[in-house]
Amino acid sequence: MKISAAESVVMEALWRRAPQTAEDVAGEVAEGQGWTEATVKTLINRLLKKGAIAATPEGRRYLYTPVIARAAYVEAESQGLLDRLFEGRLAPLVSHFSQNRKLTPEDIADLKRLIAELDR
Repeated sequence: MKISAAESVVMEALWRRAPQTAEDVAGEVAEGQGWTEATVKTLINRLLKKGAIAATPEGRRYLYTPVIARAAYVEAESQGLLDRLFEGRLAPLVSHFSQNRKLTPEDIADLKRLIAELDR
């Protein structure tokens, strides 16, 4: 399932706290993005059509809840990035970042820890 960058902002709000009304989501994300409530409602409707979220009626409004887990979305997006740009391999991605974007000492320490854990 393809979720646009704008739609992912709405998804992040719902992953943080759900269920929420459209007004709740708009209150959380609209101002920071420079969006109107109508824009947020349009994004919610797109996500509903894609099956990424579900709507449950509550009186005269709906409560929205994610259908897909954030971890599953991150996994699919990460794998898609690796497949599209790095032939499905992680090492070229890390190499790219080390050459084009200086890794901090903390980044390097984290990578070393990860490699040590994988070697076990």
